[in-house]
Amino acid sequence: MEPILHMNPMGISVLTMIIFLPMGGALALPLIPDDRAAKMYSLILTLAVLVFSIPLYTRFDLSLTGFQFVEQYPWVKSVGLTYLLGIDGISMPMILLTTLFGPIVVLCSWTYITKRVRAFLACLLLTQGIMVGVFAALDVMLFYFFFEALLIPMFLMIAVWGGPRRIYAAVKFVLFTLAGSIFLLLALIGLYLQAHTFSYPVIMSLSLSPQFQFWLFLALLAAFAVKIPMFPVHTWLPAAHVEAPTAGSVILASILLKMGTYGLLRFNLALAPQASVDLAPLMIVLSIIAIIYGGLLSLAQTDIKKLIAYSSVAHMGFATLGIFTLTFQGNQGAMLQMINHGLTTGGLFLLAGMLYERTHSRELGVNAGMGRLMPAFGFFLGLFSLSSLAFPGTASFVGEFLCLTGAFKLDWRVGAWAIPGALLAAAYMFRLFLKLTWDAKGNKKVARDLNFREWICLVPLAALIMVFGFYPKPLLQVMNPALEGLLARLPVGQGTDMLVAVRQAVESIVP
Repeated sequence: MEPILHMNPMGISVLTMIIFLPMGGALALPLIPDDRAAKMYSLILTLAVLVFSIPLYTRFDLSLTGFQFVEQYPWVKSVGLTYLLGIDGISMPMILLTTLFGPIVVLCSWTYITKRVRAFLACLLLTQGIMVGVFAALDVMLFYFFFEALLIPMFLMIAVWGGPRRIYAAVKFVLFTLAGSIFLLLALIGLYLQAHTFSYPVIMSLSLSPQFQFWLFLALLAAFAVKIPMFPVHTWLPAAHVEAPTAGSVILASILLKMGTYGLLRFNLALAPQASVDLAPLMIVLSIIAIIYGGLLSLAQTDIKKLIAYSSVAHMGFATLGIFTLTFQGNQGAMLQMINHGLTTGGLFLLAGMLYERTHSRELGVNAGMGRLMPAFGFFLGLFSLSSLAFPGTASFVGEFLCLTGAFKLDWRVGAWAIPGALLAAAYMFRLFLKLTWDAKGNKKVARDLNFREWICLVPLAALIMVFGFYPKPLLQVMNPALEGLLARLPVGQGTDMLVAVRQAVESIVP
């Protein structure tokens, strides 16, 4: 049955506006002669996009199923290509997360970027518009266009404004992503040959053979696993994070990684449900490896940004684990983990960038004890560190708890294998916090504490971490109907038979 499409209730093309307003604004930046004026222009533009995106939540109808705010226009009729946009409870939170970080990444680059400022701001604006397009596209080729177009501004951001090994990091990022995207293109061509259209809602109504689903799942996985990144295709991430400017690291951690898990939900589970059940044991094992391996690598790092980067491998491992428990609680946890990881890790990278502006080093030893000299910095570092290790009362706790609930509901051994990852998170985040805050042998030079601009960057993230830690209902109530519909597509729904089948497969792999 083809999903229901609910046309835009507002009379204006909201999704088109928040996609193309920043992209069009980027084209006007070369006309602005002054760098400071260009910064103000970019800040106002991203704030406008954030304001325009708020109705996606306030006007979202919880009583409706299917996709809302739909915009549909013919594009290339001869091949069934349409300009088709829409949102549901899975994509809408991702779009709001993207628009939230728009003004934040402009502000955090205010003094950090000093060369080719307008070109850098153009990359930021293009990146924001393209990322919204990824989450809003309901035509699979339009999705592919946005998915690939993101490489250009991200490559430039790392290669031009990055660290000493920026060319190596940028090329590695592009090669890994392009290698996966080849398989994504093949998968979409295969779907077109089956449906004779690129419309995602029409493709969802197809009944694909188990063999086709199997190869479709693997092709899609090749693309999305790189973006997440899953073990063993994660090696581009630390290099890209370390060499990228602060804004690039924030975008990578907060938004870009979520494109992978979003793709697993939107494409793998929805279009290949039988293969999702059959290959769930493999995905669970890879997720557990990522959780433990990422935690161990984080514990061994002395570079602050590299430590946070490897922690992302572990945290996104919890998201993929939640998805492939194929339980409602697990998928709830995966969605919350995606959002909360964006808020928390984005905040940690902001703090790392602020520290680098003061000491010009990312090494723990050089920055040790800085929290004693910068109490406001120490406060935010403590909050984001507690959220990263999923401390009760912070947003990450709810998501990780639900992921583990889904894992234990599937099989107690799966949950037991994930527990060491949670303990490792406590170990490496406490090590980071204690070293930077209370190390008596650390930096004795008095450093300037956070300024007003830096407070503005951090306060919204800190507030959301606390709000969602105690009251996640605003997120859960919009995503629950979409997740229920997604899980209902699985071969035997959410019944005992499916769980037994997956559990037996897991028992053959996990001792």
